[in-house]
Formats: sequence, structure tokens, C-alpha cells
Amino acid sequence: MNLEYRVAHVADRLAEGRCGELGVRAEIRGGAVLLTGTVPTTGCRADILRVAHEELPDVPVHCDLVVAENAPPDHPEELV
Repeated sequence: MNLEYRVAHVADRLAEGRCGELGVRAEIRGGAVLLTGTVPTTGCRADILRVAHEELPDVPVHCDLVVAENAPPDHPEELV
């Protein structure tokens, strides 16, 4: 099956999945797939990697996903 089609299917599954990630990009780089973007939690990152490996078991998947820091600030902002 065509790799471009399979990568598009990964993107569809990510959009429909538990995390509903539309901001994650899956790009073909040589013979591998690169995942880039920002996700809200490490669990979301793990789910995305699981989906990619399920859909592309025979293709190397490289991950450049950043987990957003969404914790509240630990100190007040000082305005001068």
C-alpha cells in the first residue's frame, strides 16, 4: 500500500482518537515518518505514538512531539 495513503490514515485516526489531535503533523522523510507538533499531555503523546506504530509497523517513526506545559504558575507575575 502507498506510504502517503497510510500516513494520511494515521492523521485521520489521530483526529478521531481519544486526544482528537489536529495539530500533529505526520510527514514522510525519506523512508521514515516524522511526527511533529504540540500535545497537551504525555498520555496523548503515548497514544499518538501507539497509533503511528499500529498503522506503520514496517516504517521507522521519528517523534518530535512537544508536551505543552499547562500547570498553573507557581509564583505571581511581577509588574514594574
